[in-house]
Amino acid sequence: MTYTITNLKDIDDAAVGYGLSPDLEARFGRGPLECEQMGFSYQRYAPGYRTFAHRHRTQEEVVVVIAGSGRLKIDDDIHPLQRLDAVRVGVGSTRAIEAGDDGLEVLVFGAPQTPPGDADIVEDWWTD
Repeated sequence: MTYTITNLKDIDDAAVGYGLSPDLEARFGRGPLECEQMGFSYQRYAPGYRTFAHRHRTQEEVVVVIAGSGRLKIDDDIHPLQRLDAVRVGVGSTRAIEAGDDGLEVLVFGAPQTPPGDADIVEDWWTD
């Protein structure tokens, strides 16, 4: 049997290195947990914060809301998010998250594990 245990707060906050802190906190667990087939992240958004839009070429994702509220735009549809909502986003669908007035915390799971370059950033996509 093999396993790895870590606390998410012990994982480096990648948002700091990209100059996105304190509005975004992003901790990616694939490496620290030695995941072989998947990846995941913990993300915390300040009230009103909107992420960049992106789509994956080979990876599907599941977004699970663990605290707060917000909205998720997938292609042309906008969906409200609340605690314990789970949303699967398929390959090729463009997505972005916006935190509500109370902020938003999510876990995002992706599989299969992909190399860098699987995601395409979509500029000026969510304009309302």
